[in-house]
Amino acid sequence: MYPQPKTYVTPEEYLAIERQAEYKSEYWNGEMFAMAGASERHVLITTNTAGELRTQLKSRPCRVYSIDLRVKVRSTGLYTYPDIVVICEKPVFDDKQQDTLLNPIVLIEVLSPSTEAYDRGEKFSHYRTIESLSDYLLISQTRPRIEHFIRQPHEQWIFSDCHDMDGAIAIASIGCTLALAEVYDKVEFEKEEERFTFRSVT
Repeated sequence: MYPQPKTYVTPEEYLAIERQAEYKSEYWNGEMFAMAGASERHVLITTNTAGELRTQLKSRPCRVYSIDLRVKVRSTGLYTYPDIVVICEKPVFDDKQQDTLLNPIVLIEVLSPSTEAYDRGEKFSHYRTIESLSDYLLISQTRPRIEHFIRQPHEQWIFSDCHDMDGAIAIASIGCTLALAEVYDKVEFEKEEERFTFRSVT
């Protein structure tokens, strides 16, 4: 039996389908990729982080979106749903539906076992082509850790991370600080994951 050929859709067809769909899908290079549901821990970390950013940005023009706002990477054609998006200028949308954002300044992904390699690799390669993007953060859900990539001139990126529950990550581009104690508030790590917690050596 011959394998069934893949069905390719245009971006316009994808958006028409996606706007009527019960479940979200990403899109790239003519294919749609269904997104799996998030765990309770993933949702809690996302909610905590978005809440912290919203509180700190409340009196400023920046906006925080979580989970459901679609982002298009214009240079590569990727349509995706970051866990958290921050913008500080007037939002620029792909079309009059205003449900596909083009100009994020900060993107945050909460890592899942099924998506971690993608979020670190190919997805980040797409994100790096977004001209407005200044910061990309990866938050672990298996142990306390936030990884931070900061854009520099000439398309260079500086990396830093924090794995101390008493520590924090500063996002200078939006004037915010994410304390790990707040990001992981009420998050319960399983015992077998405790051995992965990094500790400072003096």
